[in-house]
Amino acid sequence: MDIDARGPRFGAAVTTVVLAVALITLNPWPLAWQTLAFALGTVGGVGRSPYGWAFRVAVRPRLGPPTVFEAPQPPRFAQAVGLAFAGAGLLGFALGADWLGLAATGAALAAAFLNAAFGYCLGCEMYLLVRRVKVRAE
Repeated sequence: MDIDARGPRFGAAVTTVVLAVALITLNPWPLAWQTLAFALGTVGGVGRSPYGWAFRVAVRPRLGPPTVFEAPQPPRFAQAVGLAFAGAGLLGFALGADWLGLAATGAALAAAFLNAAFGYCLGCEMYLLVRRVKVRAE
């Protein structure tokens, strides 16, 4: 079943804020929270992530009915990509490799910002690219 395309974009906006706070304050706790949010979105889909829940409960009822829908698989894959980067950032900070923590968190922040501000989902585009390559390889 397709999902309301505004939900993942809302999640990307919240993610942008959380990751920006983590980078500005150099505090690993917001990054740990975001890593958990990515993990939940990867396992259960974006609708079961904390931001998907917040969108469904607090935001969507205040908006008109959705007019644009999208398949859930690309945003879910994007959550997995975000999880990899946030996990690498968290690992970097935990091991004292601040360069890794900063770079991985910054990359996740850049991707989230692109989705929030411009509706361009890098992880979703990666999913589509992988699917095209897989089909050609068969």
